[in-house]
Amino acid sequence: MEKQLQFYSTNLNADNLRFHEALLKGQAPDKGLYMPVAIPLIPTDEIESFSNMEYWEIAFHVTKHFLYGEISDQELEKIVRDAYDYDVPLDHVCERKYVMRLDRGPTASFKDFAARMMGRLMQHYLKAGNRHLLILTATSGDTGSAVANAFYGLDNIDIVVLFPKGEVTDRQRKQMTTLGKNVRVLSLEAKFDDCQALVKQAFADPGLDYLQLSSANSINIGRLIPQTVYYFYAYARLASPGEQIIFSVPSGNFGDMMGGVLAMKMGLPVKRFIIATNENDEFPNYLSSGKYNKIEPSRNCISSAMNVGHPSNLVRLLAVYGGIMDEKGNIRKKADMELMRKEIWSVSITDEETRKTIGDAWKQWKLLLEPHGSVGWAGLMRYVGCLENQLPADQLCVSLETAHPAKFPDEIRKITGMDPQLPLSLQGIDHKHEFLSDLANNYQDFKSWLIENYK
Repeated sequence: MEKQLQFYSTNLNADNLRFHEALLKGQAPDKGLYMPVAIPLIPTDEIESFSNMEYWEIAFHVTKHFLYGEISDQELEKIVRDAYDYDVPLDHVCERKYVMRLDRGPTASFKDFAARMMGRLMQHYLKAGNRHLLILTATSGDTGSAVANAFYGLDNIDIVVLFPKGEVTDRQRKQMTTLGKNVRVLSLEAKFDDCQALVKQAFADPGLDYLQLSSANSINIGRLIPQTVYYFYAYARLASPGEQIIFSVPSGNFGDMMGGVLAMKMGLPVKRFIIATNENDEFPNYLSSGKYNKIEPSRNCISSAMNVGHPSNLVRLLAVYGGIMDEKGNIRKKADMELMRKEIWSVSITDEETRKTIGDAWKQWKLLLEPHGSVGWAGLMRYVGCLENQLPADQLCVSLETAHPAKFPDEIRKITGMDPQLPLSLQGIDHKHEFLSDLANNYQDFKSWLIENYK
């Protein structure tokens, strides 16, 4: 019989919590991130049974291993059915290489997968306890819009989104700023890492305890668990029993990547993860050298959601491999680098390579990629090229495309000469009224704004 999971802080100086407590808290009081004390294992025969299931059914079976004793099967099934009512295409490109399109949700971003389930779980627990939360979340692109839409109109939750001015596209911004009601959006003359730092400082400020703060960023364990599911889904749809799969994941704050690593540690037969970053190459450098150096300020690339110079979820990755890193990026205990390099390969892709990959993929295969998906595909192509004589010709590979190309119309139009068709979720958004406030990159100003607006 399964046991109810406990979740610990990666800084190892906070009490262990049950899932619903970690979900509602967001960040641990010692500024660490919550991780399961033991990652649950899914038996091989159960993984193989997923091949006959719909996406929501796989989500039910995978997530209930984390939520045992936390929620009834009936309520969990209701949540996943409601959250996952859209397609998850796996586009065949060439040989046994595929692109998994995670852009068919209500905000046309992979963040919908986590945000929709997370919002429904939070509302479930808040109603049961007659509680209210104020969600603070920093975004470098799609997180803000996905979280804002997932939490929009919920009775027990208010949400504040912070983003770096000039580093998100107009359509990404308007998906956040045109909602109103319980959603407020702040624009800062700053980098994503600055926005994230303000959020983390607010969580650790006892003067704001009365606000009942929590997070919907990937620093929240409730974001990671739903992101394990689409790795199981891709495997279930494409792999033969027992076959190993390679995933290429475009990575910024490393939440998507950590969902995949958790899936692998749960028993999914993964041969290797390719972690493809943009010009913010702190992780590829760390993996090759064993020395970690943040990039401050982060570099502004066309794959804007990945403009992160210090990924928050890196502390979780090191924890999986036996290491300890604090929230500032200081390594307190070295990770098992040999095992990490065996299971993960990482590469940095320049903006020039990103644009070239978009053009080449369109010309060669009529494969339409946006900048983030292009980084992932370029990473896969680089990996295959480096190991050309070592990989079997029929090796199964899946690259993740994390946002809809229509979110980046200017780049797509310049490179391919075509205008990507707007999905239903983006139609009409260009002409909606925006609710937006400017704020200085200063913690005291941010704290004062919170106190003034949420008394």
